[in-house]
Amino acid sequence: MSSTTIIGDMQKDRVATKYVKVNPVNPEAGPLAEGGLILRRGGLVAFPTETVYGLGANALDGQAVAGIFKAKGRPADNPLIVHVASLQTVDELVSNVPFVAKELMKAFWPGPLTLILPVGKAVPAEVTAGLNTVAVRMPRHPVALGLIRAAGVPVAAPSANTSGRPSPTTAQHVLNDLAGHIDMVLDGGPAGVGVESTVLDLTALVPVVLRPGGITPEDLGRVLGTVEVDPQARSPEQGEGRPRSPGMKYTHYAPRAQVILVEGQPEAVTAKIIGLAREYQARGKRVGILSYIDSADFTNVGEVILAGRRSQPETVAAELYAALRRFDETDVDLILAQGIDDRGVGLAVMNRLRKAAGGQIINV
Repeated sequence: MSSTTIIGDMQKDRVATKYVKVNPVNPEAGPLAEGGLILRRGGLVAFPTETVYGLGANALDGQAVAGIFKAKGRPADNPLIVHVASLQTVDELVSNVPFVAKELMKAFWPGPLTLILPVGKAVPAEVTAGLNTVAVRMPRHPVALGLIRAAGVPVAAPSANTSGRPSPTTAQHVLNDLAGHIDMVLDGGPAGVGVESTVLDLTALVPVVLRPGGITPEDLGRVLGTVEVDPQARSPEQGEGRPRSPGMKYTHYAPRAQVILVEGQPEAVTAKIIGLAREYQARGKRVGILSYIDSADFTNVGEVILAGRRSQPETVAAELYAALRRFDETDVDLILAQGIDDRGVGLAVMNRLRKAAGGQIINV
């Protein structure tokens, strides 16, 4: 049974945000219908997907989409992903669906894979940031699919957070950032994958992963045979030009405290973090440490928050953003983060950590 709360007030430039808790497996029809109506009328609805919470608007309404950028404080040159609930809708959004795209949809949709395809005439420039391509995916979460179907329109949706902050994996994260700025939050419980979808550019000569996620290059290779990974996916500092897809901005996913990422062999990383912590503490700084259940014990070194198991990168992905947000509840001045192996889902984790660090990366 769903439950409803109104959060916020009608102060200048603020709206009353309606919060509704729904069943994540069999969502109630009423809240989905209400959310769909809000979207059709040009409003903003936050909803869970299997990756993170998204902030949705009618993808065919440029003015509604502009509201996403305003609510998030998102740069207008950062394109959005359009979420669909049927393959037929894809045909309405793109000018051409190549055979390889159909094979990928068959293999991975619904799921955390976004495909970049040539944009069709129906998609407003606000969605694509003026690019000649559009990013499209079909989410796997019952609430997301139910909302899109209830809206009767494709839904443009980036992560439902203030731009640059760690993405939200719970409805409370959304409320912390956007209450009073959006019309509705559908709470379907915590997201599962924990990092945003993999973004694959199919307009290149060879398919290119622009943003790694829960679908790994190895997964894609089993369908495609050959797939490349954009250099910025591994080393974000290589470029800050106009982004070709969501998630390609350099500094991103960051908590309020400065993040310093330490990469290398585990023993060397441990020694470096201990040394850095002592150095910063000697300067009067409060130090946080992002660590893992199967890593060294740093409890006597700084404020430790654990994010899954380093040996199981999918658990790190699921807990990463929540861990970074928990640091905001402490009074640490900086966060020393341990790197993990960037193979498989670890590539997505390291992509987010490297962006959160904004260039403050130490290799040992």
